Amino acid sequence: MKRRMAWTWMALIALVTGVAGAQDLTGNWQGTLQAGNGVRVVLKVSKAADGALKGQLYNVDQPSAPLAVTDVALRGADVTFAVKPVEMTYSGTMSADHSSITGKLTQGEQPHELNLTHVSDENMWPIPEAPKPMAADAKPKFDVVTVKPSVPNAPGKLFTMRGRHILTINTTVDDMISMGYGVHVKQIIGAPDWFASEKFDIDGVPDVQGQPNSEQFKLLIQDVLTQRFGLKFHHDNRELPVYVLTVAKGGPKMNVTANKPSDPRNFLFRGLGKLMVTNSTMEDVCHGFQGAVMDRPVVDHTGLTERYDFNLNWTPDQSQFTQMGAPIPPPSDDPNAPPSLYTALQEQLGLKLEPTKAQADVMVIDHAEKPSAN
Repeated sequence: MKRRMAWTWMALIALVTGVAGAQDLTGNWQGTLQAGNGVRVVLKVSKAADGALKGQLYNVDQPSAPLAVTDVALRGADVTFAVKPVEMTYSGTMSADHSSITGKLTQGEQPHELNLTHVSDENMWPIPEAPKPMAADAKPKFDVVTVKPSVPNAPGKLFTMRGRHILTINTTVDDMISMGYGVHVKQIIGAPDWFASEKFDIDGVPDVQGQPNSEQFKLLIQDVLTQRFGLKFHHDNRELPVYVLTVAKGGPKMNVTANKPSDPRNFLFRGLGKLMVTNSTMEDVCHGFQGAVMDRPVVDHTGLTERYDFNLNWTPDQSQFTQMGAPIPPPSDDPNAPPSLYTALQEQLGLKLEPTKAQADVMVIDHAEKPSAN
């Protein structure tokens, strides 16, 4: 993908709980993050029983649960935030009357303006109710769905949810199959050429109330492939070039998550080679790598059964992110640049990734057709 800063709610993790200085930051702060089409946020800050600041961050434009905020410092007029889980930092200046903060939120090398204004409860933007999850045993299909050709030469691609709408932007049928069925494009056999070349935007509303979990999201992508693309296939088993993920000598170095199995699972890129994973199994990790990063399927041979949280930072090579159409920068002379993926996995996570050949499941395409006009 050509890097798209999709400043979705999952990417805006955490902003306020400690404070240095005499000024009071309690109350409601709101502003628009100047990225993409803009994201309106409300930050509500209060004091805990011990006097420490605590806060919650709300996305006004996309209903979701509030995020707990951490790490803020106020020194004179200087306000700084560290957003550690996604490696974001905030630097701003408090106005003389303490009614506003002018500053920028930075992730990687991308600064984005975020100016905050102190507002009363009456003048605060209404915070939408967080969506309730879809029933865990629901098997959703689309009640209504549209499929349109993507805008020619538009950059990037996206699978996302906005309210009750399930959206894909700039996605090929190969992309949809990879997302919906958890397979690498090299496991798709017998597909017509247009599966890889023609791109579509999808907008649909499920026939079940509530926000789908990751597995239900996949069911909806499968449904549109069946409904609108007439997809029919059968499974087979063939020897393919793959990557095998194993535990390195010394054992895993990842943190077992404190989240519940029903909580959201994230596999999020803050930039090329900057990955944040939460509440995910090794199978989830393999699916994420083969869907976005690697040039062949990734098979889990770790034997690990827990769910983990971790950050992974590496310098991509030219073989990686090709499915996303992302241009990889040339090798850097920076001695502080992150290591290769293979070294980073071993040093940071205690895992090992090796190329080999192995039997793998494949999807053999029996029938497909281009969708009719909506």
